[in-house]
Amino acid sequence: MADIALMQHPLANACAQFGGEALRYLLRRSARRRSIGLRVDAQGLSVSVPLRTPLREVEHAIHERADWIARSMAHVSERQRSQQRVHWGEGGSLPFMGRSIVLRLGARAARAQLEGDELHLPLPAGSDENAVHRAAQAWLLGQARRLFTRQLDHWAPLVGVRWQRLTVSSARTRWGSASMGGAIRLNRRLVHLPPELVDYVVVHELAHLHEMNHSARFWQHVARALPDFEARRERLKRATVPEWG
Repeated sequence: MADIALMQHPLANACAQFGGEALRYLLRRSARRRSIGLRVDAQGLSVSVPLRTPLREVEHAIHERADWIARSMAHVSERQRSQQRVHWGEGGSLPFMGRSIVLRLGARAARAQLEGDELHLPLPAGSDENAVHRAAQAWLLGQARRLFTRQLDHWAPLVGVRWQRLTVSSARTRWGSASMGGAIRLNRRLVHLPPELVDYVVVHELAHLHEMNHSARFWQHVARALPDFEARRERLKRATVPEWG
């Protein structure tokens, strides 16, 4: 069974009672739609409806298909768990910037070093999983901060904004957020994804410094910097990354 608390859509703009819990989902209205469509993916539940559909009809459709939604969420959760398992030890592999790197123990250097596709950690061979886990994630966190800073500096002038402060977050369901004061929060797990998907999240949050919403004007700012943002957004919806614990 899926954990509803972890299946809240990061762009949610509506909420329905589901199995005794509040399920936040993304509601899209379109003049071109003629029926209600439901979709469950790695981000959660999204519902597409005709422009003037009353909210009570949307909630009725969700309740009517509750069994299908629950099964779909359970399937997505299980697929994510199976793809997110990492062996925190010699020879374990994990995604980093869209490619797979292998963990190596016994490095003599004082700090972790990436050499080609191998991450050499300054830990004795045979170190327990918790020690390897901590060392690898400390290295990943440093890489995340450097990557995010570089990408924010690159994209901010192209979006036409200035960012003021970066926070590397540990959010479970959101890739990022922004405040009008120029503060940007980016999820540390983005470091596992290909750079072009990190770019999409960075541009998305920078565009919020123009528009704190998802209006047509907001997406125009995104499109000016990334004309192919829709393709990147779809890839991001299907992306899975390891849990950091």
